[in-house]
Amino acid sequence: MDSLPDPNPRPLTAEGASPAIAQWFAAKAGHPDALLFFRMGDFFELFFADAEAAAEALDIALTYRGEHQGQKIPMCGVPAHSHESYLARLIRRGFRVAICEQMETPEEAKRRKAPAVRREVVRLVTPGTVTEETLLEAARPAWLLALAPVEERLGAAWLDLSTGAFETEALARADLHALLARLEPSEVLAPAALGLAGAVETAVPRDATRRVAEAYGVSTLEGFGEYHPAEIAAAAMALDYLKTTQKGAQSGALAHLSRPVPRGSQGVLQMDAATRRSLEILRAERGGSRDCLLGAVDRCVTAAGSRLLAARLACPLADGDPIRARHDAVAALLAAPALRGAIRAVLKGTPDMARALARLSLDRFAPRDLAAIRDGLTRATTIAEALGHPEGQAAIPPLLARSAAALRPEPDPAPELARALAESLPARLDDAGIIAPGYDGQLDALRRLRDDARGAIAALQLDLCQAWGVAALKIRHHQQFGYLAELPAAAGEKLLRDAPPKATGDFAPIHRQTMANGVRFTCAALAGLDRRLSEAADEASRRERLITRHLRTLCLGAAAGIAGAAEALAEIDMQAASAELAADGGWCRPEMTERPDFAITGGRHPVVAAALARSRAGAFVPNDCDLSAGQRICLLTGPNMAGKSTFLRQNALFVVLAQAGLFVPAERARIGVTDRLFSRVGASDDLAGGRSTFMVEMAETAAILNLAGPRSLVVLDEVGRGTATWDGLAIAWAVLEALHDRTRCRTIFATHFHELTALAGKLPELSLATMRVREWRGEVVFLHSVAPGTAERSWGLHVAKLAGVPRAVLARAGQVLASLEERARGLDPLSDELPLFARPSAAPAPSPEHPALAALAALDPDRLSPREAQEMIYHLRTLMDGAVNRA
Repeated sequence: MDSLPDPNPRPLTAEGASPAIAQWFAAKAGHPDALLFFRMGDFFELFFADAEAAAEALDIALTYRGEHQGQKIPMCGVPAHSHESYLARLIRRGFRVAICEQMETPEEAKRRKAPAVRREVVRLVTPGTVTEETLLEAARPAWLLALAPVEERLGAAWLDLSTGAFETEALARADLHALLARLEPSEVLAPAALGLAGAVETAVPRDATRRVAEAYGVSTLEGFGEYHPAEIAAAAMALDYLKTTQKGAQSGALAHLSRPVPRGSQGVLQMDAATRRSLEILRAERGGSRDCLLGAVDRCVTAAGSRLLAARLACPLADGDPIRARHDAVAALLAAPALRGAIRAVLKGTPDMARALARLSLDRFAPRDLAAIRDGLTRATTIAEALGHPEGQAAIPPLLARSAAALRPEPDPAPELARALAESLPARLDDAGIIAPGYDGQLDALRRLRDDARGAIAALQLDLCQAWGVAALKIRHHQQFGYLAELPAAAGEKLLRDAPPKATGDFAPIHRQTMANGVRFTCAALAGLDRRLSEAADEASRRERLITRHLRTLCLGAAAGIAGAAEALAEIDMQAASAELAADGGWCRPEMTERPDFAITGGRHPVVAAALARSRAGAFVPNDCDLSAGQRICLLTGPNMAGKSTFLRQNALFVVLAQAGLFVPAERARIGVTDRLFSRVGASDDLAGGRSTFMVEMAETAAILNLAGPRSLVVLDEVGRGTATWDGLAIAWAVLEALHDRTRCRTIFATHFHELTALAGKLPELSLATMRVREWRGEVVFLHSVAPGTAERSWGLHVAKLAGVPRAVLARAGQVLASLEERARGLDPLSDELPLFARPSAAPAPSPEHPALAALAALDPDRLSPREAQEMIYHLRTLMDGAVNRA
């Protein structure tokens, strides 16, 4: 039994290591922060501390084999043919993995008399540079984000190696968190000075322009667009990281990337991180992607379509014309249900050509990636033909027309791929059966030789029988000599004495062995057969790999057209899915205007309505909202649990949906194009930053007051609730005035400070609305509908009762509430602080006497019998309970 390793081992060096372990030390020195997958035959092995970490993370056996410097060597391994699944688990656990491959065969190493097979690190696998299907989310991009502070700006460059997308932006440092929330990158590169937790520390490169130009083989970047120096620095940082991580595929990685597209912030709806978190656009607040906006509206049938939808929801437009162009496409497909159904039927199951093309470019592909290009382009042609004959209309909208044109790339490798690829493909390039029979004559011959050895032996046996004149000749396989011709003893002796005239050339007999009852011969033809049969499988495999490489080259030669067709399929899928969503849910096309309009009729929250439909818990109650000129600010009151937050969020989500290019869940909608969207709904603290809930609330409110403008939409929930009542009321009052007088944006302002309703007479564009509530037999019923006016009461005790607060506590709360209301009745708490709004003083109205007190005052204790006194006590208790319930 192996002894346990020393719990306090000394640091290991390569001194005294075997040749293979010495190679491991050399490779590990170049990547000390990564687990090293060290190829040894059919396995990737891990040694020392790497093995211990991987064995624990993967739950695989840890063994000890051999010794180094007096210590047992910990080791674990994973099969090379299935290593991707193990890689995926390690990457999701936060590890980086360096792949060290064998660069030659053992035979080649022997020929050059090397002590070990040559090995090199060919790739560093990180969360932002993965391309394998098992390591990627099909419906989400895998962004690698590089950040470079230059002068007063922060350069950002983000790329998706799995699709080739590459974009840049120069932004203020204060906007970094909004960018992170928008992209949700898989990996971030940043200099240490930024202090970004979880980022890979990377220095800002020098001479960034030259580096980027050289990467794309150009002398200047002027033809790519206009960039801020910070953008170029970030792009160079990202490209340098690719060169470091993609050692075995540098040229393919760079060739596959599109030119960096400078995005900027113009023409895009601006949303900060708090707004994105509040609205749960791409992910739910509790995690997961089901109960969020993306999960509720995604009807795409391809992964590429879902990725495009996610990108557009994360970054809606702020320019009316392209928004309306997207709406035109949805409307056209909504009006043509047969065409839409046919397109979605073809799209369903369409492979992800963009990611398949990336793996081909990186030379990291499998046979199924070639099939993905073949099948994707074939389906693209079918859809192009369908769009060429639109249902019930003369022409399709420009957006769909451009996509339809891109579905037919030139050159088109699909016909060649269809002829070349077998119907059923193996999982790996090393397996046989990739190329279809009949495509290559030489490969077919090698396969026949490999697969029909018996037929080849029988044919040669017949030839030898005729050439040697021996009908009893048999070809048999000998373990030592290979294939031999075995003749009866007499026929063999005769052949040795006098060979027939035909027994010449390849058929000339060569004596091998004489036995008691027979003689064995060979000849050049037999030796050739033996050699061909033993080499046929290897030759067929080499020939198949050669043809496969030819098909890869064919696809890369048409890469631009394939990428365009893949983008077009994603666009069409997204538009058809949006039309399907509108048809199923009764969604309407929003009228987009350049005026600051916002008028919704019968609006529904897309996520809540979808959840109710799934659970069959009832129908969503639709509500109207009008924030157009003259009533830009809505002051919303009402109790908790009545639906205020849902109403706020649904109207903010209408802007996201409409400006992303989708229809909205309403009967009618008129929306002025919005430049900034702010949502401050829900309370949370910032433990890491040492900020209380109220501090976070005030910081977010400050951002709104400083950044919002006349074209913005703001939804605010309970500003000022995190501090003392009068402080909170004062802050909410001042914020509401600022939004009305200075910012002049469209606003929904929900509050429990009923005193704010006094502003309705002062602020001309302020309208009052409330969530409708009814009381039935002592129970509160939330109607979830919005009506003009103000809430009569807060109903807080009823909500506490629903939450399960004990009856004794509720009773005491009722008494305290009655006392407070009695004390405050007739007072105007804002008169002293805000004299402009003070009402003329008036004598306080007499308060009604408590029924229990009235009954007690009417009693004559001296005339009560003991039984009557007891009954009166119960009667007084009943009057008290009734008063508490009414409170």
